[in-house]
Amino acid sequence: MGFIESIKERAKYKKMKIVLPETNDMRTIIAAHKILKENIADIVLVGDRERLLSNAESNRLHIEDAHFVYPTQFDRLDEYIDKFVEIRYKKGLTPERAREILTSNFLYFGCMMVKMGDADGMVAGACHSSADVLRASLQVLKTKPGTKLVSAFFLMCVPECSYGANGTFIFADAGLNQNPDPEELAAIAASSAQSFSTLIQKEPIVAMISHSTLGSASHPDVDKVVEATRICKEQYPFLKVDGEFQVDAAIDSEVARLKAPDSEIAGRANVLIFPDLDCGNNGYKLVQRLAKAEAYGPITQGLAAPVNDLSRGCVANDIVGVVAITAVQAQQAKYDIQHKN
Repeated sequence: MGFIESIKERAKYKKMKIVLPETNDMRTIIAAHKILKENIADIVLVGDRERLLSNAESNRLHIEDAHFVYPTQFDRLDEYIDKFVEIRYKKGLTPERAREILTSNFLYFGCMMVKMGDADGMVAGACHSSADVLRASLQVLKTKPGTKLVSAFFLMCVPECSYGANGTFIFADAGLNQNPDPEELAAIAASSAQSFSTLIQKEPIVAMISHSTLGSASHPDVDKVVEATRICKEQYPFLKVDGEFQVDAAIDSEVARLKAPDSEIAGRANVLIFPDLDCGNNGYKLVQRLAKAEAYGPITQGLAAPVNDLSRGCVANDIVGVVAITAVQAQQAKYDIQHKN
């Protein structure tokens, strides 16, 4: 069973309610049809019910089992407005402006559904920029308690690969933070390890990536990764993490024996933390294209509740996959809350 199929099966085990706000895009309607047919999640579609049903019917799609919410007719709209104003009052948000935003910008309305407990997560970005999705998420949901920043990763599944966890890796940050400092790199490493554990259900082994392996090169860029590794080991002593490593030393045991013989992490890594967005983003694209790998993401981590972004070039099946991932993240979030209490 492939990664995304296993995620779908886990999502089905305890269905979460995921809101899809981009209902003017036909890809969203096709994805909703597939999600409901496969029983992956409960779906909330933000928009006029009759229009959406008619649109689906004319394309031989079945979405009648979805939940439909139209903001201007929503019976809890005033509660949402009051809460939104409470969240953003320091920024000068008025009730009138809050009403305007929530009834016209469905990204904000979807995030408010998650904030108010009417949905467990949200997936968007098919027709909005990543900046738009992240802005709404951060303004409404904020960061997860104990998390220093929001970051994004790609989950890579490389066919016929013995490296990583049977060819499965997390690459981070490959979608959001341009040039993280050492503290931020350490936080990205901790969040990525947790994401790997949640989604792959195997032990994360974290490598801090550089163009140097354990002092083989000298440069301020290397110093940043060295310091990030030190901080990570100090602040997250439970993690299996080491560095700085070149990628070959991080994942290939033969190279690791030559370059880092005393490291327990070298040659075994399945979570790769790149020094900046240029490295992470281009790294995942190279592996995706040259190794014909499946690349799922950018998946967001560090928000108070699961909200995930889509590529604007996505197809309906991509949305289905990200909804399944978001549902599993939501299951974990609920579990964490229950066991903290």
